[in-house]
Amino acid sequence: MSQAKTMDPRHYDVIRGPVITEKATMLSEHNKVVFKVAKTATKPQIKAAIEKLFDVKVKSVNTLVTEGKMKVFRGRLGQRADVKKAVVTLEEGHSIDVTTGL
Repeated sequence: MSQAKTMDPRHYDVIRGPVITEKATMLSEHNKVVFKVAKTATKPQIKAAIEKLFDVKVKSVNTLVTEGKMKVFRGRLGQRADVKKAVVTLEEGHSIDVTTGL
C-alpha cells in the first residue's frame, strides 16, 4: 500500500499568508519571500512549513514582530494587532509565486 503525500494541517496554522508590499516585492528580486506567521511559530517550524507547502528548499528564516499601534477610529481609541513576519531566503534555483495563493 503506497502512502500518498499529505499536507500536515499544522503547516497552515504556522503560515498565515504572504505579505505583498512594495518592500516585499523588492526582496523577491534577491530570492526572498515575506510571510505573515503565527505569533508562536519558531524558525524551524516556519522552515518546515514553507518547504512542505511550496516544495522548495529554504536557506534561512529571519523573523520580526511588528507591535500594534494605538489608533483613533471614529473618536474611539483602539489598538492594532501585533503581527509576526518571516523573511524566508530560498536556495538558488527555487522560487515561490505568492500571487497564486496557497
